[in-house]
Order: sequence, then C-alpha cells, then structure tokens
Amino acid sequence: MEMADNNWEQSHSQAFEQSQFFDTFSKRTEDIRDKAVRRFNATEDDILEAKKLAASMSLEHVRALMEKMQAVHNDDPNFPCVTMQSIKKFLALDDVMENPERHKQLIQEIKLEAALITNNSPYAEVRAVADNHDDAGMPVSTTRAWTIGIVFSCLAAFANQSLRSKRLSRFDTDTIQLLAYPVGKAWERWVPRVNMRIPFTKHAISSNPGRFNKKEHMLIVLMANASRGLPFAQYTIWTQVLPPYLNWEYTKSFPYILLNSFASNLLGYGVAGLSRRFLVYPSRCVWPKSLVTIALNNALHNDKNQPVKGPFGWMWTMSRRAFFLVSFLAMFVYFWFPKFIFQKLKYFSWMTWIAPDNVMLNAVAGMKNGLGLLNPLPTFDWSVITTGNSDPLTIPAFSTFSFAGGMFITGLMILGIWCTNTWNTAYLPVNSSKIFNHFGEVYDMVFVLDDNGKLDSEKYSSYSAPYLSAANLVFYGTYFALYSAVVTHVLLYYRHELMTGLGIAAQRLRWRRSGAEAQGDREKGTARVINAEDLDVHRRLMAAYPQVSEWFYFALVVISISCGVLAKVLWPSPASPAVVLYGTWLCILFMIPIGIFAATTGLEVTLHVLSALIGSAFVDGSAFGMNFFATYSSATCTQALSIAKDFKIAHYVKIPPRVTFFGHLLATFISTVICAAVVRSQDLCRETNAIRTNSQVFLTASAFWGSIGPGKVFGFHGQYKWLLLGFPVGIVLVLGFFGLGKLMPKNRLLHRVHVVAALAGGVRWAPFSFSFSLPAVPVAWLSWIYMRSRHLAWWSKYNFVLSAALSTGIAMSAIMIASTVELAGINLIWWGNTQQEVGCEGIPCPLMVLDRGERFYPWWDHDKVPAP
Repeated sequence: MEMADNNWEQSHSQAFEQSQFFDTFSKRTEDIRDKAVRRFNATEDDILEAKKLAASMSLEHVRALMEKMQAVHNDDPNFPCVTMQSIKKFLALDDVMENPERHKQLIQEIKLEAALITNNSPYAEVRAVADNHDDAGMPVSTTRAWTIGIVFSCLAAFANQSLRSKRLSRFDTDTIQLLAYPVGKAWERWVPRVNMRIPFTKHAISSNPGRFNKKEHMLIVLMANASRGLPFAQYTIWTQVLPPYLNWEYTKSFPYILLNSFASNLLGYGVAGLSRRFLVYPSRCVWPKSLVTIALNNALHNDKNQPVKGPFGWMWTMSRRAFFLVSFLAMFVYFWFPKFIFQKLKYFSWMTWIAPDNVMLNAVAGMKNGLGLLNPLPTFDWSVITTGNSDPLTIPAFSTFSFAGGMFITGLMILGIWCTNTWNTAYLPVNSSKIFNHFGEVYDMVFVLDDNGKLDSEKYSSYSAPYLSAANLVFYGTYFALYSAVVTHVLLYYRHELMTGLGIAAQRLRWRRSGAEAQGDREKGTARVINAEDLDVHRRLMAAYPQVSEWFYFALVVISISCGVLAKVLWPSPASPAVVLYGTWLCILFMIPIGIFAATTGLEVTLHVLSALIGSAFVDGSAFGMNFFATYSSATCTQALSIAKDFKIAHYVKIPPRVTFFGHLLATFISTVICAAVVRSQDLCRETNAIRTNSQVFLTASAFWGSIGPGKVFGFHGQYKWLLLGFPVGIVLVLGFFGLGKLMPKNRLLHRVHVVAALAGGVRWAPFSFSFSLPAVPVAWLSWIYMRSRHLAWWSKYNFVLSAALSTGIAMSAIMIASTVELAGINLIWWGNTQQEVGCEGIPCPLMVLDRGERFYPWWDHDKVPAP
C-alpha cells in the first residue's frame, strides 16, 4: 500500500513537473512570439504568411529589393525605424553575399522583412484594413450598386445643400456607408432575380446579382461621397445675390449658377486624375483617413472573426461588426450630453469659471476665446478632439505630436505679441479670426466698397485700415512659412517618387507614337507590373484592371475651364476670365506637394491664404474677382485632395478604375444639378441667418484680400510686412532638420519630428485654441504607441473600427438632435449650458480697453496716443 502511495506521489510529482515544464515552454514560446510581433511590426498571421514566401527568395533578390526599399522609405516617418536600421545594417555588410553563414540570423530577418513588404503593405495600419488578395470575379458594376448609388447621390446632395444653408450637421462618408448597408441587404433579400437584356447588345444584367458585397457597397459610398461635396461657387453666388451686398439679378439665373457649379466641381476631378501617379499609386501615400472608411466596410461585410489578445491578457472574441455597433450606440447616446443636455462638457474651461472676467486667466486657459495653453482637461466631447478631421485614432502619432507641438510653440508667440501690445494687438481679443477697425470693432467691408465690389479710396480713408488679432497675425505668418516648407519638404524627402512619376507621366502623355513604340511601352509597363521590386502588392493587384487614360482627366480640366470662362463672358461679371486660368495653374502647381503631405501625414494644407495673396494681383481690386480666383485655386485643390483619397480607397478595395471614374462623374453631374437647383429655389432674400453669416465671412475675407489688397497690409508700406519673412523661415526650418537628420541618422526623435506638420499646427489658431489639439495627444499615444506596439493584433482589428463608430455615432446623434429638439426650439437653460458663455469666454476681452470715441493708430505713428 505504501509502495502504491509512493508510486502515485512520484507519478504525480513527475506529472506536475512536466506540467510546469510545458507551462514554462508555452510561456517562452508566447514571449518569443510577442517579441517577433514587435520586432517585425506585424501580426502573427502576417508573419506566418510571409515565412512561406521568404523561404523561396534568393539572397540576390532580397538585396536588390532592400536597396529599393532604402531609396523609397529612408526618410519615411511611417516606416518603422527598427526595420530601416536593419535594412541599412544588412546593406552595409560587404561580405554578406560571400559569407552568408556568418550572418545567418540577420539574413533570415531581412528575408522575412522582404517577404512582408513584397507580400503585403510595409505599413501595419494598411495591413489592418486592406486585403492583400483580390477576388476579381466579385461583381461591382451591378444594377443594384448603380441604382442605390444614384439614389444616395441625390439624397446626399439635396440634404447637405439644404442643411448647409441652415448650419445644421451634414451627412459624412461613414454615415452614408452605414445607411446604405441595410438598403443593399434589403435589395439582396427581397428584389427578385431577373435577367434583363441590354438593348442592342448580347449582354444581360441581373436585377439581383446575389449577396451584397463590399465592392458594390464601396462604389455606392464613393458616389455619395462625390455628391456630398457642395460646389464652392455657391458662396460667390450668395454674396452676389443677397440684398445687403450687391443684389445682382443676373446671378439668380439657373444657367449662371449651373455653369459656375460645373466649373468648380469638375475641375477637381481632372486635377486629381492627373496626379494619380504621385498621390495614389505610391505605397508611401497611405491616406490615413481612407483607412477608417475601409475598416467600416470590412466590419459590415467580413464574417471572419478571429479572437485576438488584448490588454491584461484577455482574449477578445467580439467581431468587428459587434464592436462597431456597441461603440456606435454608446457614442450616439453619450453625444446628447455635450451637444444638448450638459454643454459644458464640450467647452470644459474649468479654470476660467473661477474668475470669468479675469482677462489674463481667460487668455491663457480659455478654450473658446483664449489660447487654452494651460487647461489639462479641456473637453469631454469627441467631436472637439476630431475638429478639422484630425482624428488621433486615424492620423499617425508623429503627425499628432508634431501638430500639437507646433501649435503650443506658436501659442507662446501669440501670448508674447499680445502682452507686449505689438502691432496694437492688446486692444483686440487675443484669439480671433475677425478683422477689426481702429476702434477695436469688427471691420465692416460694406463701408469701403463701391457698387461693383471694388475699393472706394475715399470711403477707405474715412473709415479705417484693417487690423488683425495676435493669433491671426501668427496664423498668417505661419501659413507663409508652411507653403514654402511643404514644397521644400517634398522636393527633399520625396524626390524618388517625383522623378518616377514625372518619367512615367511624360511617357504616357506623348501624343504621337509609332506602333512599335506603343507596343514596346505596353510590354515595359507589363514588366513593371509583374515586378515585385517596382510595385507594392496593391498596385500589382490593380494592374489587372484597365486604367483610365490621363487624357480623359485632361479633358475634364479643359471642360471645366471652358465652363468657368463662359460664366464670365456671357454675363456682366466683374471678374476677368483670366482668373479661371491663373487659379487653375496655382492649383496644379501645389496639388502634388500638399497632396503628398496629406497622403503621408493625414493633415491637409489649404491654399486659401496663398491664393488670396497671389490672386490679388489678377483681380484689379475686385472682391468678387478674388472669390472666383479662390474657387479655381484653393477650393479646387481641396476637392481634388478629397477625390484623390477616394481613388486610394478604390485602390485598396480593388474597385476597377473605370468603374470608379464613371461613378464619380455620374455622381458629380447629379450633385451639381441638384445643388444648383436648390440654390436657385431658395428664397435667398428671406433666408435664415446661416446664409448671411457664411456670406459675411466669405465677403470679408475676399474684400480684405481682393479689394483692400495685401499691398496695404503686407506690402512694403504695410504694417504687417514683416510677416512675409515666413516664406524664407519655412525653407530654413526644413533644410535645418533635413541636415540634422543626415548628421544623426540613428536619432529616432529627428525621424519622428515632422516640421511641416508642426507648422500646420501653427495655422490652426484663430478661432481654435490649443484646447482643441491637446486632448488628441494622450489618445494618439494610447492608440499608436502603446496599443499598437504591445497589442498589435487587437489594434489592427478594432482601432479603425472604433474611429468609424465614434464619428458615425456623433453624426447620427447630431442629425437626430437637429431634427428634433433643435428644430422644435427646445433649449435646456441651466448652469451646465450657460456657464461657458459667462465672462470673457462669452464675449472676447481685450487686454487694453479704449475709452468711448478713442482709437489706436498704426504702430509706427508715435505722435498719436495711444501708441505702443
């Protein structure tokens, strides 16, 4: 009996030791696996898939591929630093080819890196949402997709145009995608399957092609997205129609409105199409904001649900779709509080509540009318954090950190300018985008313009010169630096993509070629397509579909310019037809630099300041000529960037380019006609204050630049001429950081600091404060630094889905609030909804106050009192 007990104890002890051994082995295996995931910045599935390809790659092929990767991604802030250092280490070894056994481990790592880059995207964020395989047989151009796409294009155009005039929330891309999903599924279930023959052809189409798939859904979204962008020309039309301004009768005619709308809408498509080789095809052009749209598409259509390990070692089995619905409903309910019930959660300037009338405290900590530099807990509203499309869950962390850092530094500059009363700024609010007169009051452009919208010198002399707040001055000075910096940055850091794109574009745009030359070019193009060293996986997959020739997009540009010129010639417009050509050229020149910046950082640079500065030379003192110049330069570039992002979405989802082209074109035509009809049908003379407010802001800006002109403000005799030093400063900053990066190539901080993104943060002032940017920093760190590095599988599965859920929940909740309680005029008046309007947060306060009838004078006039 004792022997039996001893045997049992011995066997039990051995079993326990064996169990401990396996637990230890399992733990070690898990640790090794986690280290591999962090080392290669890829999920386990990505690594396993890449291992199969790595085993078949020769060392010569890997070396050639790594040389190309170094040339393309050496200065790429999105590319992992550890990976680039390994590539450089591998290429620096002279004996790696002769003695591969001595570097066996490094070679294995590099082979796996090469397989990851070849078999998939080099970026973990792209791998998280974009499939590296394509089902070419999946139906896209179906009756269902075109019908639902046309319906949603009409609804989006009509709804957004109507809501814009009433300053209500509009439908965004993710909201449209969510609304279109149940419509497509209903069509799948209830519409009978009938084959319909196309007239005069042998082809037939089905009324119900089967399961509603992700490509059909995305085509609908792209069409609706194209139609939801409203023609920028409407602002010009409003200022020409409204009685307080010009009240010109001919501008109310439908043909006039339609021609201007077509000109401003189609031009962006042509410019975007011509820039595809620079902004869409390169793998470096990630377009971070497009990933959210694709993530939502995957959540709605992907039935695969693989458990992933999250924080605290918990296994998350919730599907993307369920995660989206839970997050969406939570935000839909919660947004009622900062939007309607407890509005202090939006502007949580708790420090200013202590002393609402303390001017300096509000200037430093105020969120609405101050700088918000010292407010560590400024908001509990996600819509504030993502103001200006700067979602920290979507935009790379280096962009968020650089942006916030640049805004903080320029905020200190604003505070210094204001406290020292430089340029009389102490008599004005510290952070305001408005233009003021010498009494410290808002500048009224009606007092200085004649009946044709041009500057009246006598009225101008008897009224006042324009004055800007401290934040507005830094805003303009930083913008000047930003324009020169973004061009310099692209020339230095993206010269490889520029040279490649220009070479291919020049070859494709050759008009006359012999048959042999054309056939040779096609063979070379095919060779490039199948060569993994030249194209990433998504480019190779998209090469299977016929492309749209650049000549089609060039034709759109010509048609747009023709429409714009006709609108100036056929009616007595104060603007010269030349502004159409000059504005278009400015857009084309800057489209690639600001497009590359947006595609790699997720941040956008608008041309409205530069177009105003340059356009004033072509408009002969006409505010409305300035409007048209801005339409064909700044507005066109903004729209072209949006279309380029849509091209990248289609590129990732593998929608045939020609289907995308016709979908965009059809939706644009529908949108333009509907928006023009809505503008024509609105009783603008009796419209709500929303149109008047928007038009007043637009008129003030155009009159400031077009009628008064930058010569009186920033010229040789202008009081703000020193701000033009921003142009050389921007070049010097980029060159300085570029040189430091070459001197210290292993410094990770320099690799992550993005000078242009920092300058972009400096142009967010007036009217936004630092409180709008600060909350994004901890969110970006938690998402992109902590979760991505420690829980990559969880981050890949849920991060972008969460972003889509939060933004969609806010949009749907805002629409619900606007169409119910706000429409009914219901307001909750209590401390939680009124405190943010008390004191200087309600009415902006200057640092120095003028007596009644007292005015200030230009800073150089020391004989006048008060003077600085």
